[in-house]
This record gives sequence, structure tokens and C-alpha cells, in this order.
Amino acid sequence: MRTRIRNLGILAHVDAGKTTLTERVLYLTGATHKRGEVHDGTTVTDFDPQERDRGITIFAAAVSCDWAGHRLNIVDTPGHVDFADEVERALRVLDGAVAVFDAVAGVEPQSESVWRQADRHGVPRLAFVNKLDRAGADLDTAVASIRDRLGTVPLPVQLPVGREDAFTGVVDLVHLRAHLWRAGTDTYGTGPVPEDLAEEAVRRRHRLAETVAELHPAALEEYCAHGTLSPETLTAALRDLTLSGEAVVVLCGSAYRNRGVEPLLDAVVAYLPAPADLPPVRGDEPADPTAPLTALAFKVTTTPLGRMTYLRVYAGTLRKGDTVLDSTTGRTERIARILRVQADRTAETDRAVAGDIVAVVGPKAARTGATLCAADAPPVRLEPPVSADPVVSVAVEARQSRDTERLAVALARLGEEDPSLTVRTDPESGQTVLSGLGELHLEVAVEKLRRAHGLDVTVGRPKVAYRETPSGTVTGLTYRHVKQDGGSGQFAVVVLDVAPLGDGDGDGDADGEGVDASGRDLVFRSAVTGGRVPQEFVRAVEAGCRDALADGPLGGHPVTGVRVTLTDGATHVKDSSELAFRTAGRLALREALRTGGTTLLEPVVEVTVTAPDSTVGTVLGDLTARRGRITESTTHADTAVLTATVPLAALFGYATHLRSRTQGRAGFTTRPAGYAPAAERR
Repeated sequence: MRTRIRNLGILAHVDAGKTTLTERVLYLTGATHKRGEVHDGTTVTDFDPQERDRGITIFAAAVSCDWAGHRLNIVDTPGHVDFADEVERALRVLDGAVAVFDAVAGVEPQSESVWRQADRHGVPRLAFVNKLDRAGADLDTAVASIRDRLGTVPLPVQLPVGREDAFTGVVDLVHLRAHLWRAGTDTYGTGPVPEDLAEEAVRRRHRLAETVAELHPAALEEYCAHGTLSPETLTAALRDLTLSGEAVVVLCGSAYRNRGVEPLLDAVVAYLPAPADLPPVRGDEPADPTAPLTALAFKVTTTPLGRMTYLRVYAGTLRKGDTVLDSTTGRTERIARILRVQADRTAETDRAVAGDIVAVVGPKAARTGATLCAADAPPVRLEPPVSADPVVSVAVEARQSRDTERLAVALARLGEEDPSLTVRTDPESGQTVLSGLGELHLEVAVEKLRRAHGLDVTVGRPKVAYRETPSGTVTGLTYRHVKQDGGSGQFAVVVLDVAPLGDGDGDGDADGEGVDASGRDLVFRSAVTGGRVPQEFVRAVEAGCRDALADGPLGGHPVTGVRVTLTDGATHVKDSSELAFRTAGRLALREALRTGGTTLLEPVVEVTVTAPDSTVGTVLGDLTARRGRITESTTHADTAVLTATVPLAALFGYATHLRSRTQGRAGFTTRPAGYAPAAERR
């Protein structure tokens, strides 16, 4: 059974067709009996009212189906950048993925972002070039963009039969046969390669075998001996290359017209890993159902059934009524119900085994990222999914004072369901501040407060999360922390060198663009010699420096990009302590930042605008007025694609403005591009 499960995600840029593909998979596997359509609001996975109103996927939805004797657990993920955290949580528990690309646009900004997310998690992927029936669709161009923009080796295993409206099927290059779909039906037939494509198919099959042989030692032996690869050798080599991440198998089709989906399902079974192919989390064998239970909570939702926690079971067997240990908190939780999930529908089951993705009802305090394990075995903790730092904030308050407490409860529940949403109280104004990953992210959260919780709320203007970074270097700053108020005192002397990251260590950015404010807040090292500052006090100084990064001298914003070197110090035999040195480190770095000065950083995004060629001047002028910096401009079939780096604060309301300036003919997408000095953009 462990070899007959596939846990996979569908990844794509918004509007590449991944939800339509998921719907066709469910229909063709018999999981549904009617094809859902995004434009009709009848899809299984986009079941939330906001998803149907907006026509986009907002929340990752889990569904299951059966194909060729295998159980496919599929997660349809959002394609919009504001909901990238949903993708991150899904990828943490998935074994494989299908990345969907538009055959006209190729690799788009969010396609690249989700691909990099999958890279970080080491998730093997297949590529599906969709919408081959569109005008301007071209498989070779899409494959070239995969190679150039994603830095991988694409291995096309199919050749389209017909172009654009005449697209009727695909040639299977592994077995040199054609799959042709009959007009007006959902069925296809398999036969010989059409005569007009036979020579091209042979040429492409030879090129595929040659590329695979260069990457796979066993295939190379057969290729050298026979000048070609058998279908069996080629299939095995393609699977090995997919699992290792050395290459990506590329398939093609049109999900909307129901063409190419069945061969894709065959490829999922043939090339993507089963739970048994992964390293064991617990026990001697991977996905061992007899090992002690180990499961990771990757999503929490509130439903009419109660608080529902989504789990990936990595080892052991989970049964209804079990008591499990949340190793993150040390609490025990009881499993009241185990549910197989089909988007917003559920079916109860008595147990879940290693490799399964299920939802459970019963745990009251388990959060996203919690590890649930057997209460009678040594506890383990699995690595939780990492949430991105919020970049946009709005003030939220109940219109009626009697709803203030209800609002606090609702906001706490939102934070449980989506860890990338954070809630805090502004210490100066006393306002409740909701922070998230983008303007649309916050719009959806606020609308959920209104619809799901029945709250009438007022929302302030969005604000971005600024940062500060050192603008100058301070050397030899000596700070003495001496405090005597009866009894043991506090004594610590530290000498610091403080500089921006990049001064002499290669971390800088010549033009100030794209400063990364999320990864390297502080690089700390000690150059103290002769034991003048004991090691435990050095660690305390570093902790104090990290404390000082919470608010900078320029505007109280978090500080990032700091390099601190502890060069000297002094201790007192009686009054020195870790607390004293932590305090000294904090106050010393604050003084150094005031002395050397800091630069204000603002979040910037890469904006890709697709607009008719006739409106390019209008779009360019507007981006420039928003302090945008144009980085790329291309034209394809009377359509211009403009890429610019723009401050996030300047993009609030841009969607409405762009539509009005181009009569609704232009659209845009964004992705985070780090932080950049705000002063340079004024």
C-alpha cells in the first residue's frame, strides 16, 4: 500500500489552469460526475464563497481520487503571491508536485516563485504545459522558458498533434505512439504516430534518449551499446532523474478541453515518489505503519464540524479515539474523529496509516507545525513549515463597541488558521493592527471577519512594514554598564565594531536594490583574545545585540543587515553576569546605531504588467510616477509585458487604477523583491 500512494500538489501562476486541471483529474478518475468550471463557480476545490466571487484559488484544498490502482492525494494550491504561505505549508507535507505552465506565457513570475519554494523543500516535480489550444501556444517556447528561467533540465516526453484550435492529441515519445482525443467526447484512442509527425517524433525521441543518457549512468551504458534506449530503461531513468531533481519531465495538453490529462496521471504514477520512496522518519522502514505514530499538522480550520486539523502521517497508524502527544507543547490530545477530505466534504474513517493525508477533529490546541506522536513512545519533533514575515498592515476595529471582544476572538482564530496573519496592539494608538503578506491577503481576511464571523468592522489605510539598516561604520565603541544599588551589582564593559552587512564581506548590493530584510538580520562574531570576556558572556552580548534590533533609532522600525564584532571587554570578579553583558550588548549596539546612523528601507515588489501595445506609454508613465524602475520590456503578438521594481506602498489600489487607465485591458502580477532604501525612491 505504501507504494500505491501519491501525495502531490498542483502548483502554478494565477490563471495557468491548475484548478481546471484538478477538476478534470477528479472527473476522469470518477471522483466527481460533473466537470466543474472556474468561470461558473462550480469547482470542487474553490469552494469558499470568496474564491468563487473572485475567480481565484485562495486556500489550499485537499482532494483524493484513484487512478491505475493508486491513491492520489492532491492539494490544489493558490497561484497568487499574497497566498504563497498556503503553498509553503502544503509543500512541507507533499512528496511530489505538478507545476502547470501556460503554453503562451511560459514561466511567469509566480511560476518561478512556487518552483523555488519546491526547490527549498526538495519536492520532485513534473511540468505540464497547459492551454495548448490557445492562439500563440507553443510547447518549444514554454520548454525553453523552463530551461532558461528555472535553471533545470526539461525533458519533453510528448509532441503535440496539431496547433492551437487544431490541437487534438499528443505523441508519446517514450513508446512512440499517439493519443488522440475525439471531438465532442472525453475519451481518447491510442494508435500509431501520424505520418506527418513520424520523422519529427523519431528525431525528438532520439534527442530525449541522448539527454537522459548524459544524466543517467545506467542509461548511458545501454545508449552506448545500442544507440537508443528501450521504453523500460527510459521510463526507469526518467523516474530516477525526477526523484533526484536533476531533470523535470515535461508533458502537455489542454485541461479545459480535456486533452492530455490521462497521460499526465499515468506520469504521476510512473515518475513521482510514493511515501515508501522517502527516508524513514521513525523506524527502520519509510512510511512504516507499525512504527510509533508520527504526524505533522500543516493546516487548521474551523468548520461546522468543529476545529479541524489537517495531518500528514509519516509513520505509524492513527486510530479514532487515540490519545496522542503534541511534542511541540507537551500536551496530550484526543482524536475524536478521522476524516478523509474532499475539499469541503468529508467522509469518516476509523484509521489513517503512514503516507495518508487526513483531517482530524478533537485536538483543541494543536497549531500549524505541531508534531503529533505516540504518547507511549519517545517524543519527536518534525520541522514545521516556515511562515513569511508580514509586509502590509491595516488597523481593524469593531464598529460597535459591544463587538470588541468578538473581534478579538475572531482575529485569534484567523491567526490559528493562517500563521502568516499576525495581530498586535499598537502601543501608541491602542489600535488593533492586522498584518499580512499583501493587500489582497488582508482584504480576504477582513471579508472573512464579515462573512464567517458576522462582524461589522472598519479598516484603516494599509501600511507597509519598514526596516532600518546601518548607513555607516562605527569602530571601537566602548560601552560601560555599571550599576550598584545594594548587594551584587552589574558590571560589563564591551567594545564593538558595527558595520552594514556587505562592508568587506560580499553581502552588499551595489545599487541598493533588493536588500534582504528577512534572512540576515545580524552577523555576530567575537575577536576577543586572552579570555578577557568568557564565552558565556560573549553569548549574552550577542543576545543583547539581537534585542537591540527590535527598534531602530530612525523611526522605531526593526533593524536588519548588521555586522557586529566584539573586539574587547572587561569583567568584574563579583559583579559580572550574563544579564549585565546582555544589557551592555543591547545598549552598546543602540548607541552605535545612533552614532553611525541608519537608512530607512521599504518593501519593494517586482511587478509584471501585461497590456496591449497601444497602452504601453500610459502604463510606463504610471509606473514611473509610482517610483517604479523598469527592468524589462518585451512584446509578443501585439501584447507588451513590462517588468518593474516598485515600492509596495505605491501599489495600493493599483489594480483599479490600471483597469481604468487601460479600459480594463491590462493585468498585473507581483512577487516580493526584498527591501530597498526608501530615500532613493523619493
